[in-house]
Amino acid sequence: MGRWFRGSDVVARGLLTAGELRGPAWRRVFPDVYVDAACDVDHALLARIAATTLAPGAVVTGVSAAVLWGLTDLAGVDDPVELTVAPGAPRPSCPGVVVRRRALPSTSSVRRGTVLVATPETAALELAGRLDPVEAVVLLDRCVAERISTLAALRQAAAGLAGRGCRRARAAADRADGQAGSPQETRLRLLVLDAGLLPPLAQFTVRVEGRFVARVDFAWPDHRIALEYEGAWHTTRVAADRRRIEALQAAGWRVLFVTAADLRRPAPLLARIRAALASNDS
Repeated sequence: MGRWFRGSDVVARGLLTAGELRGPAWRRVFPDVYVDAACDVDHALLARIAATTLAPGAVVTGVSAAVLWGLTDLAGVDDPVELTVAPGAPRPSCPGVVVRRRALPSTSSVRRGTVLVATPETAALELAGRLDPVEAVVLLDRCVAERISTLAALRQAAAGLAGRGCRRARAAADRADGQAGSPQETRLRLLVLDAGLLPPLAQFTVRVEGRFVARVDFAWPDHRIALEYEGAWHTTRVAADRRRIEALQAAGWRVLFVTAADLRRPAPLLARIRAALASNDS
């Protein structure tokens, strides 16, 4: 029967009875569509099932495509699967599935296993066109950081966009830099830029007379100021991180630390950065 199947088909073929389908061995994921109850059901699996069973020939698009490319936290089992079919094609109506009719260029999708999936660039830019400006940049930076796409490919695809959300997606591609080590670093970079502060250099390597000292999230080299986002990983590398900071300080650098709480209340953080830059100008 495979990993998933239509209940009506297996009953008609005598492989299972209707009573057995209702038993604990099988899980109903869509109307008349079942999987083994032991199967680990996630959004990626639901997308594959919907594309092959409910709308054969459909392209997995939007957030569902992003999940299939590896951004698995963007949608869960309770989020609707997104599919796209060609104009004029049947568009099934099914709880848990959103099917759109539109023309997609042949270059905007690829086959992954048994399903057609929007390319990473198509999926990412479609989502960027829906998100607020900061989160759109966060998404594109993440695609680059996780090697789902490249900044060049995203910008090239964005340049050819048309239709709803295209301006927002192009703006996000322009502002992405592909250098962030985490979504919070992207948010921090945009916060600094939007505040009109001197743009810092991302992922900067500090050297003294050619000797490696440290790599920092952001830096103003002329001011010898580093800006570091303190994520959860810092708690697992306390000793190494302390030595790194001490080395920076010994090299004459000042290190400003940023936490998630700072990003939620940015005014004091921006004031600290301004004061640090001003003190080095004097």
